[in-house]
Amino acid sequence: MDTQGYAEHSQLKPPVLLDGSGKEGSVGPSVGLLDVGISDEAYLFRIALPGIRKIESQVKFEIHSDGKVLIQGMLTDGDILQDSPSVYQLTVQQICSTGPFSISFNLPGPCDPRLIQPNFRSDGVLEVVVQKCVRRIPGEGLFSPP
Repeated sequence: MDTQGYAEHSQLKPPVLLDGSGKEGSVGPSVGLLDVGISDEAYLFRIALPGIRKIESQVKFEIHSDGKVLIQGMLTDGDILQDSPSVYQLTVQQICSTGPFSISFNLPGPCDPRLIQPNFRSDGVLEVVVQKCVRRIPGEGLFSPP
């Protein structure tokens, strides 16, 4: 489906593949909830990464020119009680389990992975703007989206 067809069918959601602790988490905040936006020049995606703090973030992401996005990282316990002499046994666990995760999905069309604007928000949302690919129109010296 082309970009225009994708935009006209707003009820269509790109498939998101989860692996690792993101796949196992059945309660608590969901890892991998995704929003995708389209403008004339760029794509925007926002993906929920609850439990990951920007300061300690081990999140890496790759964006390929065909629009494939791969996000990998690690959910950790954090250090809230790191210096506590007590040991706690959890009786209720509603936060995503710790461990590595990977998320992959496709943007609606090709893009230029060199032209990105990432923002890891304080609420655990990774927000990235990536420019669409542009191509030269033969003999005109102009550029337009494919």
